Amino acid sequence: MPDSLAAFRGTTRQELADLAREHLKHDLQESDRDALNSAASKLATHTTLGSLVGIGLGMYLALRIRRMRMDMFNAFRVAEKPTHVQFASGRQEPVPDLSPLLRPTTMGDIAMFGLFSAGGLFVGGETGLITGVYSARRTIGRDPESKARIERAFAKLRAEILRRQADRLDGGKSVTEKVAEIF
Repeated sequence: MPDSLAAFRGTTRQELADLAREHLKHDLQESDRDALNSAASKLATHTTLGSLVGIGLGMYLALRIRRMRMDMFNAFRVAEKPTHVQFASGRQEPVPDLSPLLRPTTMGDIAMFGLFSAGGLFVGGETGLITGVYSARRTIGRDPESKARIERAFAKLRAEILRRQADRLDGGKSVTEKVAEIF
């Protein structure tokens, strides 16, 4: 149960970061580390710029829609509207004025700007992430030898992480010791 929530897991983020740093230090050359840092910085830049552009576009669209809503409300307000409805029996009923109910409100504007900004942040951030991954991949793939070393180092890192997780699950015992406990 305690391992089901990320906050309670035994392997900390710092532990994994230290392990990755050690593998980067020993398994890669300086040019490989520079290529990885450049790729990471490109990814972060694309994601940040995409998020900012997305928020800006969301705000712009919200402003345009707000202006259209106000124009529609003003056109509806000045248009000639019926004041009474006459039934076949000759009875007349007054038609209520709906103008105050259709007026755009401040809370509606706040909600619209918030939702459009959040949507723009999501779309822009994801688009930036996609373009950033593509750019980072091209950066790493420029030198085939460096790419092969980076892939090997990553495979070694994954294997080390899996070994540590398996050791933690086994309690540090070997397979033969666990089998001996059962029988």
